[in-house]
Amino acid sequence: MLSLFTDSPEYEARKARPFSPTKVTISEVHAVVPKHLFEKSFFTACLYIARDVLSAVALYKLGWQIEPLAASLVNDYGVPAYIGTLAKWGGWSVYWVCQSVVLAGWWCMAHEAGHGNVSTKKWLNNLTGFLLHTFVLAPYFAWRSTHHSHHKATVSIERDENYVPRTRSDFKLPAESAARAVDYHELFEETPIYTAARMLLMQLLGWQIYLCLDTMGSPRHPKGTNHFSPSSSLFKPHERNGIIASNIGLTFMCCVLYMWTQTVGLSAFLKFYFVPYILLNHWIVMLTYLHHSDPTIPMYRNRQWSYLRGALSTVDRPLLGWAGRVYFHNVSHDHIAHHLFSNIAWYNQPYVTEELKKLLGQEYNSDSTNTFRALYRTFTQCCFVEDEGDIVFYKNQDGKAARELAPDALDRPTVVAKKVD
Repeated sequence: MLSLFTDSPEYEARKARPFSPTKVTISEVHAVVPKHLFEKSFFTACLYIARDVLSAVALYKLGWQIEPLAASLVNDYGVPAYIGTLAKWGGWSVYWVCQSVVLAGWWCMAHEAGHGNVSTKKWLNNLTGFLLHTFVLAPYFAWRSTHHSHHKATVSIERDENYVPRTRSDFKLPAESAARAVDYHELFEETPIYTAARMLLMQLLGWQIYLCLDTMGSPRHPKGTNHFSPSSSLFKPHERNGIIASNIGLTFMCCVLYMWTQTVGLSAFLKFYFVPYILLNHWIVMLTYLHHSDPTIPMYRNRQWSYLRGALSTVDRPLLGWAGRVYFHNVSHDHIAHHLFSNIAWYNQPYVTEELKKLLGQEYNSDSTNTFRALYRTFTQCCFVEDEGDIVFYKNQDGKAARELAPDALDRPTVVAKKVD
C-alpha cells in the first residue's frame, strides 16, 4: 500500500545520478533492432481493431443491464433501496472506467494509424485513424500534424509542440541570484484543494483546452492558435484540406450523437458516451503529460538538442498494468521505443524495448511509480525552467531542480541525426 505514495527505485536512482547526454549513437540504436520488426500486417492490425470495437460494443450492451439489474435487486429480491442505489451507481462507475479505457484504446490505435503502422497503404492508415478518432471527437488530421511535429523536436524548448515548459521570465520571477524562497512560494505554493481542482481541470478538460487554445503548446505560436482553423500556423498549406475533413467528421459525429440522444434521452447520452469520453481524455492527458514532463528528465535548447537526445528524454511507465498494455497498445509501456522508431507497429514495440534496455543500460528511463503518484509529483514539482542553459531540468516551488548536470555534460558533441522512417 505504501508503494502507492512513494517514488520508485528507478526514479530515485535516476534523480541521484548526475545527468550527462548519451554516448550511444543513432547508428548503434538502429543496429540493435532486427529488420523484421519494421514489417506491418493489416490483418494483424484488423484483429486488434476488432478486439477494441467488440470490447466497446460488449460494454455498451452490458451497460443497458445495469439499471434493470439494480431495480430487480430491490423489486424481486427484497434488498433495501439504498443497496439497489449503490449497486446501480457502482455498476455505472465500473462501466465508465472500463469503457473509457477501451475508447482510449481507439484513440491510441488512431495514433498508430497516424504513424502509418496499421497498413503499408497510406489511405488505409488515414481511413482507419479518421474513423476511430472521429468517433471519440478527436480531429485526426489536425492532431496527426502537430503530433508529427512533436516527434521531430521532442523536448526541444524552442521547437516542441506539446507541454513546452514555461521559464523564469514567463512567470516574472526575480533572477536566480536575487530570488528568495518566498518569491517561489508566493507563485507556486497552493492549498491542497486548489491543487486538486487544477489537476481535475487539466485531466478532465485539458485535451479540449489544448485543441481550442493551444494551452501548453509552443510559446512561438500566435494568440488564437487552435487545431480547427485550416489557416492556423500549426499547419502547412498542403495540410489544410485534411483539417477541413477533420472538422467535417467532427460535425457529422456531433449530429449523430444529437440524433441518438433524441432517441435514447439525455441521461443515456451522459451515462453511455459523455462520461467515458471525458474519462478517456483523462487517460490521454495523463500518459502524454507524463511521457515528457518529469523532474528527472532533461530538456534541451538547440545547441545541445539532437533527435536521439530528444527521443531518449521520455519515460516508459506501466500505466494501468496489463490493461494499459492491451488497450493503450503499448504506447506508455514502450514510449522510448516509439519515439526512436515510430514507424514500428505497436505489437512489435516490446521487442524493441528489450533491445534498447540492453544497449542503453542505466540511460534507459523507466518508472514504476504509481502513475497517479507520478502525476501529482510532476504537477506539483515541474514548475518552470531557467531562461538560460542548453540542458535544463524543471525546478520546483523552492526554485530547486531535482537533478544536476554532470561536469562533462556540456562537453559532449551534439550529433544531429534524424530518424529513419
